[in-house]
Amino acid sequence: MSTIELTIRQEKILEIVKDFGPITGECIAEKLDLTRATLRPDLAILTMTGFLDARPRVGYFYTGKTSNQFLAEKLKIMLVDGHESTPVVINENVSVYDAIIKVFSEDVGTLFVIDANSHLVGVLSRKDLLRASIGQQKLTALPVNIIMTRMPNITMCQKDDLLIEVAKKLINAQIDAIPVVNKTTNGFEVVGRITKTNITRVLVKLAETDG
Repeated sequence: MSTIELTIRQEKILEIVKDFGPITGECIAEKLDLTRATLRPDLAILTMTGFLDARPRVGYFYTGKTSNQFLAEKLKIMLVDGHESTPVVINENVSVYDAIIKVFSEDVGTLFVIDANSHLVGVLSRKDLLRASIGQQKLTALPVNIIMTRMPNITMCQKDDLLIEVAKKLINAQIDAIPVVNKTTNGFEVVGRITKTNITRVLVKLAETDG
């Protein structure tokens, strides 16, 4: 993960706050022989990224944190909501053959299996489909509900779950995707999916934003 790169002026501001903090914005501007308005964007960036903290009527002070700590802290409070992707679902009575076609046509590694009421009843991975295709069974006559992972052995998450906890679930369960569900009175409705790619995309975005 990349570190946050600061401008020369921002580095000078940090040095001043380290040596003289808590210190007001006016005093920082004075030491740099600049106007308070000129420094305002730099102070805002340093405060938002966590290098500095500001208190009313006290001034700015140095937090002592590293850029990697800032990124870690941001990641720790991120929720699933907004980072999920569209789920690919199939009915439990669909044949394994049709499921294989679905996997390749949608370019996904995991299918979420639903019943007639659109409730989650199973998960189907590429490994499951590969295992079934290696056997001597007729794939067009074999329904996916025979080979899928069933409830209650499905790893799930909800939109208000922490993204870091979902990442741990992916690792611990050694799976590629987790369904994002909405709990209803009769079951779970699939509203999204979190994959290893989703997690990687978040990390890259964090690095590019703060790096």
